Amino acid sequence: MSDKPPFGFGPSDRNDPDRGRDDEPGRGDGPADPFGFGNLPGMPPGGLPGMGGLPGMGGPGGFDVNQLGQMLTQLGQMLSQAQNTGDGPVNYDLAAQMATQQLAATTSSLTGAQRAAVSDAVKLAELWLDAATEFPAGATSTKAWSASEWVTASMPTWKRLCDPVARRMSTAWTDALPEEARAAAGPMMAMLGQMGGLAFGSQLGQGLAQLAAEVLTSTDIGIPVGPDRVAALLPENVEKLTRDLDRPASEVLLFLAAREAAHQRLFAHVGWLRERLLRTVEEYAQGITIDTSKIEEMARGIDPSNPEAIQEAMGSGMFEPETTPEQKAALARLETLLALIEGWVDAVVAEAVGDRLPGAEAMRETLRRRRASGGPAEQTFATVVGLELRPRRLRAAAELWRLLGEQRGAAGRDALWAHPDLIPSADDLDDPAAFVARDEVGDPIAELEKLAGTDAAPDPENPGAEDEKKDPEA
Repeated sequence: MSDKPPFGFGPSDRNDPDRGRDDEPGRGDGPADPFGFGNLPGMPPGGLPGMGGLPGMGGPGGFDVNQLGQMLTQLGQMLSQAQNTGDGPVNYDLAAQMATQQLAATTSSLTGAQRAAVSDAVKLAELWLDAATEFPAGATSTKAWSASEWVTASMPTWKRLCDPVARRMSTAWTDALPEEARAAAGPMMAMLGQMGGLAFGSQLGQGLAQLAAEVLTSTDIGIPVGPDRVAALLPENVEKLTRDLDRPASEVLLFLAAREAAHQRLFAHVGWLRERLLRTVEEYAQGITIDTSKIEEMARGIDPSNPEAIQEAMGSGMFEPETTPEQKAALARLETLLALIEGWVDAVVAEAVGDRLPGAEAMRETLRRRRASGGPAEQTFATVVGLELRPRRLRAAAELWRLLGEQRGAAGRDALWAHPDLIPSADDLDDPAAFVARDEVGDPIAELEKLAGTDAAPDPENPGAEDEKKDPEA
């Protein structure tokens, strides 16, 4: 999980000895503007003039009447942007607009040669993958995307990823507010909801702009973010990566095309996989809670008639989310599943291209390190969504799939994806060789039948229950 909770909330551990360090990403005392309003387009640093950061609340020097007209003009412009947010917690139109505007100065239209190179690379990679996996080609079309095209194509997936966390974060602190504080805020609560949608959209737009400048394929974060069965690469970003590698550009492009095509095969033919990943993110979001004991303690010293006191409390840490055991469990499941996906792709691609591309092993190691450590853009995304989509045990997972392929062949290895109960667990990654040596994974179909038989086993306290299920009128 990211050290920095999503959407501008400060770290939950206010006793962290590293808190306040400015030399480490994600550290510090938390933003003075907890809802990110200072990041909105046209918003001056610190919030609206004379309002101490939050609209409708007085600053340390009191309300500045001379700035009332300017404040109302800016507020009207911002709320007019919020009219199309609907019931969602994030203004995705604003996010897309901000991301594409930031990218406009650094990206250009792709050439026909770039698009043709991507198409040819994917076609050749598919031929090589046919011998390395039982899964047939998963992509039905191939695209070359600019960074801006990646933002547009991926936005529906970001909605699935961001909505659960943003929705919970946007309601958790208001749900936990004392009744007196909610009453004092009055109609401003609804306005804060609109402002929150803008703030979240603004932060998401900034994060997506940074990600779009780095991602290489549609599956670079471990989840296909584009339309179903569309293999896509970003030639401009691939060219930037190639400058740091001592390999021909065509070789790098072909290696990345093989990884993209392998991801597409796995997600196309393992029907439960994508939904399982997205549902795990939702399970994490459902666990977001606010420590009401902090609020009750601090509320005793808040004067409900004093908006400044409420604003000070909002920036003091009383609304910071707590990490629950359920969230930790969801994160562990997410990391394990991502590691298994990336490990399978790593092993399959190594088998497919290892003897064909001289620099395959060097590129494989480069991407392993890149994926395991993450970059500035990934850290930005972790701040926005509250999750790091990072497979921390990629090497162990890759070794497990490689051993399975050697012992049972591609068919036996890939058959483990037939059911989520068959895939290796986090404990199995501790000792891949032991998992491969176990007898029960030798026949995945038999294992599924065993699981089904266990589910249908008769109840010893009611031996006739199964007969009644088969014939209710018996």
